[in-house]
Amino acid sequence: MEPTTPAPKMVGAATVFAVRDIAASTDYYRDALGFAVTFEYGQPTYYVCLCRDDVQLHLLAVGGDARLPGQGGLCVFVNDVDAVHGELKARGARVVKPPADYAYGMRDFDVTDLDGNRITFGMTSQDSGHQATEG
Repeated sequence: MEPTTPAPKMVGAATVFAVRDIAASTDYYRDALGFAVTFEYGQPTYYVCLCRDDVQLHLLAVGGDARLPGQGGLCVFVNDVDAVHGELKARGARVVKPPADYAYGMRDFDVTDLDGNRITFGMTSQDSGHQATEG
């Protein structure tokens, strides 16, 4: 029997949000959402990577790129949605709606960044029979 080569495996992903003001957006993700800057690229900076726990997020300054700011979305799975909501609200995050339980089996809330990109933070609802897929 011939040995088989394992199939290639995807090992990670990062959402890239197009933003108007890279410095202001970097400050917002760091200060209001608790992300840490892990690298910046360009002179002047036009690309930034931010991380918090196991979540990576990249910011791209609009300009030569055809992407429009404010059209992105990201869902981040957390272990305590109410605690994350409290922390981010206290940091000054732009909370669109508070945590609530939904028929699709999640308890979640949304925030937006300075350009309107939407980030949903959620977890499986306590009273749901559904299982959320995490990472």
